[in-house]
Amino acid sequence: MKIIIEHIAVYTSDLERSKEFYQKYFNAESNEKYRNKSGFSSYFLTFSSGARLEIMSHTKLASREVLDKVNGINHLAFSVGDKDGVITLTERIINDGYTLLSPPRKTGDGYFESCVADPDGNRIEITE
Repeated sequence: MKIIIEHIAVYTSDLERSKEFYQKYFNAESNEKYRNKSGFSSYFLTFSSGARLEIMSHTKLASREVLDKVNGINHLAFSVGDKDGVITLTERIINDGYTLLSPPRKTGDGYFESCVADPDGNRIEITE
């Protein structure tokens, strides 16, 4: 039996803004918006690797503080192929007004990476 992660899902307070973020910076392809009568809506975003991210919203969505060192998913990581790509994409994202969480650097586990916040404050690692 071959098991793969089919997709990861995150709630967003602004579905269109979140979709645009992942399309603009990570070349995501989106399906048509899904909506149901209960107030739920979502998009599936597909990346060139085949990985998929479901971004979801709900009319009754509650807010919570985004914290770094707590149980649960900590970040999503996107590889851009090389060090220059990490630097260039990081600069592009922060120049557009998004939050830089950690600048491009070599980490103890051997990655060259940076970390930015998506529109909802979720941690997005950009790796080589």
